[in-house]
Amino acid sequence: MFINAKGRLIDLTHPQVMGIINVTEDSFYPGSRHTSGEEILSVAGKMLEDGADILDIGGCSTRPGSRPVPAEVEKKRVCSAAELILARYPDAVLSADTYRASVAEAAVADAGVSIINDISGGEMDAGMFPLIMRLKVPYILMHMQGTPETMQQNPQYNDVVADIIGWFAPRVESLRVAGVKDIILDPGFGFGKTPAHNFEILRRLSEFQITGLPVMAGLSRKSMVWRTLGKTADEALTGTIALNMAALINGASFLRVHDVHEAREVVTLFEKIYPAGRLFDQYS
Repeated sequence: MFINAKGRLIDLTHPQVMGIINVTEDSFYPGSRHTSGEEILSVAGKMLEDGADILDIGGCSTRPGSRPVPAEVEKKRVCSAAELILARYPDAVLSADTYRASVAEAAVADAGVSIINDISGGEMDAGMFPLIMRLKVPYILMHMQGTPETMQQNPQYNDVVADIIGWFAPRVESLRVAGVKDIILDPGFGFGKTPAHNFEILRRLSEFQITGLPVMAGLSRKSMVWRTLGKTADEALTGTIALNMAALINGASFLRVHDVHEAREVVTLFEKIYPAGRLFDQYS
């Protein structure tokens, strides 16, 4: 399986590592906040050197309880960072982490971004799906219950995995009917889920293969890691590494991470354990 990022074929027979570059001042993890051009280029270069397949640029924090910045501010942040990175590293594959269609369009049309990563799955901007249908760029469709401001206020599910798969189904169908071929599903760890929901999703991640689409796991330094271990986000690297391996074993095709070097080592070891592919693929 491949996805086509502006003519660059990304081979999903090998797990992909997406490095997080937050060009904001209020990301939940202080180590991922990069606001100056020098910082952005430094972290982008280090991530590419460490083996990042994709760099995901975010200009508006979506941590629990966060308030959105104006669209024009987000657009300027994302596009400026993308242009800066591509001027230095023209072969880099970039993703824009945004739920706003106007930001997504500018990022793709003007700044060279190849992939759109939408935490709201089209729910927070009615213009997002029509835009993706028109541009036909790879689209990361993430599930979130509520909004970043409200999502952790007592989230409820009948069956968290079945409910998320059911939520994905009509949206995937709409995109496919419109000719969008490259869709990646993200169950949205930490976005409108309790810790128990998050660990159940991870344990049952292979069930998302019923969709026939690649799955992204965004577990990096999230509260399900550090709160479980009684640590802080700064101290959550070891826990993140452990959960990333679990995600790969259970079928994730993408790891979205703050720490690319360590994630690439996880992928290397995973592929030594399963040289013929994921465990569930061997029996499909």
